[in-house]
Amino acid sequence: MQGNLLDILRCPYCGSTLNLEEGESLERQDEGIVNGIIFCQCSAYPVVAGIPVFTTDLATDQARKHLANGRPEEALLTMLGLEEEARQTAFRGFLEKGAAGTYRDGVEILCPDAEGTYFIYRFSDPTFLVGSALLRAIGSDARCWKKRAIDLCGGSGHLTRVLCQMSGGREVILADSFFWKLWLAKRITAPDCQPVCCDANQPLPFARDEFSLAVCSDAFHYIWSKRLLAGEMVRLTGDEGVVVLSHIHSALGENFSEGMPLAPEWWRNLFAEVNPRLFRESEVFERVVKRQPVNLSPNYSDEELGEEAALFLIATKLDGLFRSYESVERLSVSGVLRVNPLYEWDAETETLRLRFPSPEYEEEFGLCKRYLPERAEITPDTFRNLSALPEGELRQLIERCVLLDLPEGYL
Repeated sequence: MQGNLLDILRCPYCGSTLNLEEGESLERQDEGIVNGIIFCQCSAYPVVAGIPVFTTDLATDQARKHLANGRPEEALLTMLGLEEEARQTAFRGFLEKGAAGTYRDGVEILCPDAEGTYFIYRFSDPTFLVGSALLRAIGSDARCWKKRAIDLCGGSGHLTRVLCQMSGGREVILADSFFWKLWLAKRITAPDCQPVCCDANQPLPFARDEFSLAVCSDAFHYIWSKRLLAGEMVRLTGDEGVVVLSHIHSALGENFSEGMPLAPEWWRNLFAEVNPRLFRESEVFERVVKRQPVNLSPNYSDEELGEEAALFLIATKLDGLFRSYESVERLSVSGVLRVNPLYEWDAETETLRLRFPSPEYEEEFGLCKRYLPERAEITPDTFRNLSALPEGELRQLIERCVLLDLPEGYL
């Protein structure tokens, strides 16, 4: 945690500023805080592995006590939910690998279930493609970067990485209630972000009007305290900020994992004070697949949205933001170019073949077959050396997400 983060952190319950506790619990590195305890007028919160933690549960309390007694490793294991000795041993082995320990390795230890699978393949799923295109469109307006950006309920930082790429050095906060996701994000997926562990169903631990862009993707329909979170996002961004909700479920449509959706009128109602507009996700998806401009100029009525399953919402008082944005090239590589993990090499036919990790994954994200080919022909030599591909072929494989720009150490 960078020391300047304390300038904008506030206790989510009493609202007061936070101070750093000196003593055995404090561990610094350069200008940052690795481990320690921060406190306010009413409470004390741990900082574990550089991540301030504002969740109020038994694990957080235990981690704080471990730090107070000079046991940072125990604090980390507690926050990661690694109670069994076998998982602790596996995690220590992962750390011993250093840079050779991949995101995929970490997920298999920290989240060996369907959610972990979802995260591994996140960079080419349809909701990520739409969310990424939407952020690149909106984020091309410099007013979104007058201050910081925050990715709320941002998981392990896949869209946070997009924000960091666009930020021009502005601070990007990643907030989520699951510590392990933030830990992996900071380590591999989005190392330039500032992670903060907090519960979006509670008041957020940030000062008023410190952000110019607040994003929440594929999560708001799972939040119980929707009025609270909407009000908090407006509080954080003020009169000159932008709120973006990507992939929110409509109660009038059918969704694979619906959560607690709202009808369009009630999604609007949450942000009524800051000029909200709703858009059809399917329409943006079509434009992204066809590499057409992202058109944010329509002002659809609730009736025009009909039974659309998923929507996105943009709320802002800024003039001129609702317009058409030229399609944004996704061909520049900021990390490393790798074959999409949804493909496996078929030595017999010398092709890449699309393979879904489970029938359930295919059912939920099968729309990706609109742009992912069933097979991709690549010679064995090229498969081992992707940079040898001709420019036109390389461009096509990137456009169709057969090849992905991934963070270092992801696979």
